[in-house]
Amino acid sequence: MRIPPFNPHFAVVIGVVAVSTSAILVKLADEAPAAIIANYRLLLAVMIMAPYVLLKNRHEFQLIQKKDWILSALAGLFLAFHFIVWFESLNYTSVASSVVLVTLQPIFAFLGTYLFFQERFSYGAIISMVIALLGSVIISWGDFQISGLALFGDMLALLGAILVTAYFLMGQQVRKRLSLMTYTFVVYGISSLTLVLYNLIGGNAFFGYPADHWLVFLALAIFPTFFGHTLFNWALKWLSTATISMGTVFEPVGASILAYFILGETITWSQWLGGTIVLFGLFLFIMSTAKKRKVTISERN
Repeated sequence: MRIPPFNPHFAVVIGVVAVSTSAILVKLADEAPAAIIANYRLLLAVMIMAPYVLLKNRHEFQLIQKKDWILSALAGLFLAFHFIVWFESLNYTSVASSVVLVTLQPIFAFLGTYLFFQERFSYGAIISMVIALLGSVIISWGDFQISGLALFGDMLALLGAILVTAYFLMGQQVRKRLSLMTYTFVVYGISSLTLVLYNLIGGNAFFGYPADHWLVFLALAIFPTFFGHTLFNWALKWLSTATISMGTVFEPVGASILAYFILGETITWSQWLGGTIVLFGLFLFIMSTAKKRKVTISERN
């Protein structure tokens, strides 16, 4: 069996820290519209991937069928609007509230598999979903006490969780037939084009932002994208999906800590209580839906 070049659990830790920077970086680019931030995050990621994919994986494009292109286009569309609404939510609510609520994605994913693939619920899954949703209600209620705009931001974050779920559901069949880099390149490319059209129609300026904003755009393309999600996908060679999901649940914790030290954001009692309940519910949910299987080191590259 092939031994991983370094501990995959450590890769998950690095990935959690990396994705925790996403919301912070978006907040730092406060002079750019959400759709522009999303556009440059994906566009720069595509540009970074292009030499590798076009030189080493170009033969895979022949494997993409018409149905795959349609599903990839839908996945790219949903991903584009996920970033738009989630990044926009950060203009209205705190990092803590936004990231906790968008982390509810595993629950929406399970609901999606129930609707489209007849996945059955266990009693444990139902109870844990109710717990997590109760926590989200507490967060939203607390934010509403602060302002209606904060509640609006919470709703955008929840919509972002639903849209990223649709992105995963649309692309999961195509992902099985293509390598990670090729599939990501295709979907990110489609998503980037979607965002270009969206920004052109919306009249958003593509240039004229401060120099530090361009560093933020590049950092978004590198840290949460490659050191975050790419490492998670790499770790899946050796770790179960449940283990990876458990790790990603800590993203709100990392994001909240970074927001406190970098942005000076404090956490209200409702965010503490609701966030703790949401994370507890997500832990229970992942444990109750995980397939009990022995994890072994894979021989695949």
